[in-house]
Amino acid sequence: MRLDHIAYRVKDRYATYDFFRKAMGYGLGTEFQIEFDDGSKADCLALTPPEIRPSSTSNWVRTLNLINPDSGRKETVTYHSSPEIFVSDGPTGSIVGDWVEQRDGVGGIHHIAYQVVDVKKAMKQWEDEGYTEWLSEEPMECPGLTQVFSKPSLLTGVIYELISREGDGFCETNVKSLMESTKGV
Repeated sequence: MRLDHIAYRVKDRYATYDFFRKAMGYGLGTEFQIEFDDGSKADCLALTPPEIRPSSTSNWVRTLNLINPDSGRKETVTYHSSPEIFVSDGPTGSIVGDWVEQRDGVGGIHHIAYQVVDVKKAMKQWEDEGYTEWLSEEPMECPGLTQVFSKPSLLTGVIYELISREGDGFCETNVKSLMESTKGV
């Protein structure tokens, strides 16, 4: 399991993107708008980390053999790349806008997503262990992408997302369904 992305719901997605771009080197991957059945909208940015992410789950962790410049000795360094960042905003009356307003108009981290090999299997394991309940009985699916949200954890207060993906990016259909599942949370 590895950290896949962190999702923020904010007042101004472009100001937030500017911070991540300047302070941490993130780039703009995708921009899209979600339209809900009630006519409200959410505007979304998917930010890409400065490192190149491996597309296969077997390459989540990379090991490099480097020469330490101070000692001249060969050292092994293990790391994994930074997560994607997902940023959304919306007007008052929308799922995202109302969530931000409930947090004094500032917003914050909405959820933290962890990449797993099998979402349904991980859901069952978390349920069996009593870690959380899920906002939907079945995960949302798009080609190459499976996702589900938890209810806010009684252990940490955080909404968790379990995600299984091939490659980078987000599926707008899943994003809409996931956002709708958190209405009122």
